[in-house]
Amino acid sequence: MALAAVHAALLAEGGLLAEALGPAPVEDGALGAAAASGPRSNGREADIAFVIEAIREGELLHYGAPRLFDAIEPDLALLAGDRLYALGLARLAELGDVEAVSELADVIALCAQARADGRPELAAAVWQAGVAAVGWGSSDAVDAAKAAARAGHPGAADALQAASHELSGT
Repeated sequence: MALAAVHAALLAEGGLLAEALGPAPVEDGALGAAAASGPRSNGREADIAFVIEAIREGELLHYGAPRLFDAIEPDLALLAGDRLYALGLARLAELGDVEAVSELADVIALCAQARADGRPELAAAVWQAGVAAVGWGSSDAVDAAKAAARAGHPGAADALQAASHELSGT
């Protein structure tokens, strides 16, 4: 379970984040499992799932309801979110997957833009496309949809969803 592995990694680090953790999760994150099921993840499924769930938890700490922390002070939540972004990207960099690092950096940036614009549906679509690109590789359609999202086009969420479905076959 990737989300439990993220919890264990934070617990092992100790410090303020470990103290703020809630109990270990009993369910796993669906996004990590989805990315791990793609052909680009072959032989490193657990690492890819860990990366996705760490970065997703980072985003939830910044903008939503985190899954690993019960009641966390807002300033600590921002720091914890940054730490989880770094934890996920560092693990991905250790794997040497520059393409996936780029995709997830786009996910972080585009989600921040979507949240700032009050478009949670766009943030969800960004995650869907990012997971597909990490698991299956990107495509011209994903790149065009991300460009539309950056430009604030109203149809960007639908384009991201369509591109992710095309990539992953779901």
